Amino acid sequence: MTEKSAIIGLGITEMGKVYGRTAAEFAADAVVLAAADAGCELHDIDGLLISAGVQQGVGLGLARDLGLRNLTLLSEVQAFGSTAGGMVAQASMAVQSGLATTVACVFADAPLVQGGSAGAAYGAGRRTFTGFGGIAAASGLTSTNAMYALAARRHMQKYGTTSEQFGAVAVAQRAWAAMNPRAQMQAPMTIEDHQNSRMIADPLHLLDCCLVSNGGVAVIVTSQSRAEASAKPAVYVLGWGQTHPGYTRTSGSEFGLITGAATSGPMAMKMAGVSVGDIDVRELYDCYTYTALVSLEDYGFCEKGEGGALAQSGALAPGGSLPTNTGGGQLSSYYMWGYTPLSEAIIQARGEGGERQVAKNDVVLVSGNGGILDHHSSLILSKHAAA
Repeated sequence: MTEKSAIIGLGITEMGKVYGRTAAEFAADAVVLAAADAGCELHDIDGLLISAGVQQGVGLGLARDLGLRNLTLLSEVQAFGSTAGGMVAQASMAVQSGLATTVACVFADAPLVQGGSAGAAYGAGRRTFTGFGGIAAASGLTSTNAMYALAARRHMQKYGTTSEQFGAVAVAQRAWAAMNPRAQMQAPMTIEDHQNSRMIADPLHLLDCCLVSNGGVAVIVTSQSRAEASAKPAVYVLGWGQTHPGYTRTSGSEFGLITGAATSGPMAMKMAGVSVGDIDVRELYDCYTYTALVSLEDYGFCEKGEGGALAQSGALAPGGSLPTNTGGGQLSSYYMWGYTPLSEAIIQARGEGGERQVAKNDVVLVSGNGGILDHHSSLILSKHAAA
């Protein structure tokens, strides 16, 4: 399998507070848009990988809905926020081995209901806990927000990271989002705005937490040779890696201090033949400001415990030395699990970022994080077929 794979199509539906449509409808539209973007017909697709969000509203029936026949690859893939990276890796291996020639990978979700809150969309509220789940619940750990707050607090206690430093991540990404027409949140943000936003789960404020969005994103993956005839510039998949740490949330574990980026990152970079210093653009999974900050450390963009100082330095923001989450990320743009960083990486590698386009875009890192730091994926993308 010496030939590289490439992403030749990107489809993004209308995003955010879009009501009256199902996740399956978003998924179908995203695939149609991605195929058109690639300059191929739906009947050219012989592989389909599907990922559904919290509603699980997309399944294998999507192939029938799209009129796809005689597929040689069809599967649902689930590793939560790290799924996108895993799907692109699976699609790449499929086209490299000859299992398929043209694979569509799609994620869609529609948890928002008109008049309902974002918290309600993700099942916040009264729940019943049984068995071992009741032990955590008795300590107040009854939500994803609370679990990530525990991780963030541990990082703060170990390294002296401050809430204002988490806020610097949010402020930098909002500055990028202001230049992104698709972003849900474009109004300027200050550290004061961050600090004054209501507390969700101490130490995480509202502006430390990602958005909730309805919509769908799809990509088309094919071989390097087929990519040469694509309608848009190909984005080559140079490397990938994933890891599932299995941290226990007990004293003595590395939970909250070291993430799967420390393992999957070097795997992907080794496959691609690049090092940290070669990365031009970072598109990181940012379900919380803490997640982006700790990932920067674990990928090696700064020493362990120095992520907060890096964020405060302005390096991540427009004009900074380490452009990161250039579309606004999940904090300010839209929340499509790992397809948020993946879609922006493709846009940047193609040079289609408009006002927010980064000048040097040869090598782009994409990260995905799933569960409560339980799963991690990394991709190295480039506009060049070789590093």
